[in-house]
Amino acid sequence: MLQLTDILKEEFSQTFDFVAKDLAWKNESVILCYYSTMIDTPVVMEQIRIIQERYEAGEVGWGLTAFTEESNWTMKQLKESVCSGETVLIFPRENKLIRIILPKTVSRNPESPANEYVVRGAHEAFVENAEVNINLLRKRLKSTELRIDKRIIGTKSNTPVSILYLTTKVDQETLKNLMDRLDKIDVEMIYSSGQLEDYLEDSIWSPFPQFINTERPDRVVANLMEGKIAIISDADPTVLIAPINLFSFYESPDDFNGRVLVGTFYRLVRLACFFMAIFLPAFYIAVVSFHFEIMPIDLGEQVRSSVANVPFRPIFEAMLLELLIELIREASIRLPSPIGQTIGVVGGLVIGDAIVSAGLASNLMVIVVASTALASFVVPSVEMNTTIRILRFPFMVAASLFGFFGIVIGSLILFIHLLNLQSLNHPYLSPLVPFEPKKIKSIFFRLPYYKQIPERNGFYLFSKKGPKKNG
Repeated sequence: MLQLTDILKEEFSQTFDFVAKDLAWKNESVILCYYSTMIDTPVVMEQIRIIQERYEAGEVGWGLTAFTEESNWTMKQLKESVCSGETVLIFPRENKLIRIILPKTVSRNPESPANEYVVRGAHEAFVENAEVNINLLRKRLKSTELRIDKRIIGTKSNTPVSILYLTTKVDQETLKNLMDRLDKIDVEMIYSSGQLEDYLEDSIWSPFPQFINTERPDRVVANLMEGKIAIISDADPTVLIAPINLFSFYESPDDFNGRVLVGTFYRLVRLACFFMAIFLPAFYIAVVSFHFEIMPIDLGEQVRSSVANVPFRPIFEAMLLELLIELIREASIRLPSPIGQTIGVVGGLVIGDAIVSAGLASNLMVIVVASTALASFVVPSVEMNTTIRILRFPFMVAASLFGFFGIVIGSLILFIHLLNLQSLNHPYLSPLVPFEPKKIKSIFFRLPYYKQIPERNGFYLFSKKGPKKNG
């Protein structure tokens, strides 16, 4: 007849790092189970020694310490605990198990964000450990109103997902909606926050992201203070934030760390670049193909002479250059950092000059495409950056077929799509649609944290957000 330890080893696939051994305690047969690769053995064994001494001394609550929990002995509970890096003591006669919660965790130290660099502000980023990430948030938001709920998703991966929000700020209906979506996820494994995002979005086929993905703790704290919800998946350095709107992707921590006028100026530049990155190539193609008459005579002659030597229609020029830029960008990302930077600079210069010299594209088209690429890279969000780069292609095709009429029709379709898009049932174009006058100014301007009110004596008083005294 098989011993219980043999049965347990069979349940854990006879893997080499699973340990199941019998321990002889006073008047009790105990089975010890753990993964040797997931515990710090000396620390755990010291904890077991303390529990054994308390057990043999007959102390009340001998199994409960700062690092242990008791529960009923079931195979399901055993598997969940051991696979989470816990050490388990099984007491078959008492139908009880004691979990020693001392997993060995390996994670890198918080470093500067790779995708969201700022000139002024914090230079810490999330890591692949949920507890470290929550610690970074707790360090910045020292409030008892910060609540963290937990869900386990994935029948095989058992991935912990933490939901963070401020109890006094969050919208309860939105929170319930998110919790319902999380509870409905039925999948074997959650690989990353991107996979989790697919299950939570309102419209998965939309090119526009409906969650903010960020590596910055300060950005998460700022959004929590606005009543938004943060979602942290274990073993993933990216945090999801919702509900959001389109304009959330054009806000940067640099806006709030710098001067008011400077932050406002660069926010307006980013918003202008949104339209430039989508419509500039299409506008140029429409003018060259259909509407030459709208240009001044001198400029029109220069454009005509530049285009005359190119054997292709403008749409093919634009497509060729846009695809080359995408290839250079992908190559620079996949290659090691020093080589990638070289490929990006040298490749762009050499290939661009060669294409113009060969007569495959005009100088003006190179300028338009390069300006469009720069405008798309201004966006602080990588996801929105990708969306803009994709959207310019259908607009170029529409402009090559129908000119300005094609651009207008494409813009109408895009606007209707944005009107119907939601993030956790919140309008994507808010506060423009529905119109909220009090919030409109925060879209375009970096507002000061307080207002100065002139007084008769030449001093200033501050509003409620600042000091209350004169001087």
